[in-house]
Amino acid sequence: MENLYSTLKEKGYKRIKFKISKTQHLLITAKINGIAGNFILDTGASNSCVGFESIEHFELLTNDSDTKAAGAGGTGMLTQTSLKNTLKMGWWKNKDFDLVIFDMSHVNEALRQYKAKPVHGIIGADVLLQGKAIIDYYNNCFYLK
Repeated sequence: MENLYSTLKEKGYKRIKFKISKTQHLLITAKINGIAGNFILDTGASNSCVGFESIEHFELLTNDSDTKAAGAGGTGMLTQTSLKNTLKMGWWKNKDFDLVIFDMSHVNEALRQYKAKPVHGIIGADVLLQGKAIIDYYNNCFYLK
């Protein structure tokens, strides 16, 4: 496993560390528009998203959306979008990053019930696919190209 980092670095991948929460979620720190936040890394989430309460925190410009969100919290949740943001995780950066914005209160309430810290959002498969992600559970990190 020690050679994985060297091999992937040679191929242009960037390593990003994560922590494992009390709820077994993978937690990362990321910056949106230069502002740090706490996120769950979720391979099952189709899109990256933040909660309505984080719009001001990340200085997002939003648009209404006809798309309804669905997830562990239910279906038919109202959404907004925020286009052309900057996402930075470690040394990896995306300068044209789109976000879905929806009510994440159910996610954070579930985390609080387990005495885990709330999150600003979720980094989903859109980022993982774009970055050709490789998740290294053994070393608590993942790699993006």
